Amino acid sequence: MPRMKLSARSVVQLITPDPSNRQIIHWDTELKGFGVLCSGTTATKVYVVQRDINRRTRRVTIAPTNVLSIMEARKRAASVLADLYKGVDPKAGRRQAITLAEAFDSYVAAKVGLAEKSVALYRKLLKNLSSWHDRPLRDITPDDVEARFRAIVSEVLAKHATKHFKGERPSGKITANATMRLFKILFNFAKGRQPTLPPNPVLRLALEDQWHTQRVRTNHVEDAQLPAFYGAVMALPNEMHRDFLRLILFTGMRRFEASCLRWDYIDFSERTIRIPAAITKAKRSDFVLPMSEPVYDMLVACRALGNETFIFPANSKTGHLMDVQFSLDIIASQTGICVSTHDLRRTFLTVAESCDLAMMPLKALVNHRLGDVTSNYIQMKSERVREAAQRVADRMQEPCAIAPIVGHNVHKLQ
Repeated sequence: MPRMKLSARSVVQLITPDPSNRQIIHWDTELKGFGVLCSGTTATKVYVVQRDINRRTRRVTIAPTNVLSIMEARKRAASVLADLYKGVDPKAGRRQAITLAEAFDSYVAAKVGLAEKSVALYRKLLKNLSSWHDRPLRDITPDDVEARFRAIVSEVLAKHATKHFKGERPSGKITANATMRLFKILFNFAKGRQPTLPPNPVLRLALEDQWHTQRVRTNHVEDAQLPAFYGAVMALPNEMHRDFLRLILFTGMRRFEASCLRWDYIDFSERTIRIPAAITKAKRSDFVLPMSEPVYDMLVACRALGNETFIFPANSKTGHLMDVQFSLDIIASQTGICVSTHDLRRTFLTVAESCDLAMMPLKALVNHRLGDVTSNYIQMKSERVREAAQRVADRMQEPCAIAPIVGHNVHKLQ
């Protein structure tokens, strides 16, 4: 680590982010253990002290360099170092000064019903704030938030600069928004338990209108594209991926709900799929989806394969299929149609809307919240949902060039 005489002038001249892209501490030559920590990703510079205590290295943050003068910081550092020399651990007395990592752990523990998928996403977003994990929340300033918010965009752009994308290149704006919204939630959660915390520093982004505008996603398979898309799906060499994509296309199911379907969720006599509340997004209640004729026939064919537990088994930790991006890439290369599995859900809803369905059966088909108090009193009859499902399937089969099955039990609505 570099050493220098820290002065007001030398501290200002320290470069941030450090060119090494790592945290660098510039140690003072006059007061041993006192230094300035320069971030490798943001413009943040903070005064720190460091010393071994009880055979452990203890680093204590004094304050950002733009908050204290070098003289005041040196004075505080000398006091902290004196305590460390005496064997007094200053962090032991600051256990109530909750850090970002501690706030996250407490939040996850408190939110009993939080889905594992959500926790995994939060952990991924929290990596964008790795330099803050051990910092007390009270020490994270609006300036820190603003600098990190901008840095995340730059980091995402740099990360994907050399990669090839068939669709839109990631801009980093969505990642920056999501990361700081998570930090805002964690800070508010901690403040609810420690009212002495300062105002949430993320308020700076709203007060100065810095949040990035996010476009509403509208990507889906157009009617004119359905013949080519469906043909490419049916030509996939991986039959399991083929059936998985067909299931989502003809039901509008969410990817996770479809991927972890088990045979004991399927009732062939009643022609229904019952998805337990625990694996639905809303977790309100079990989602019972009537099978249209194409879905019923496909699942009968899948059952003949003899898979015991999952409809789409895989050699993975979960035991079931999780990702079909490889097959979607094949389809994109053959047809030029670049879509995600969620875009297929959007395709299903777009086709369903073209069938002039009432809003309530339309929402019931995809397990969307009905919305208002009056709607919550209405108990949707299963046959009404079944008729809606078959009507969408019939409408979907036309451009996909699938001949409707003659004599099925559900008649088209006039």
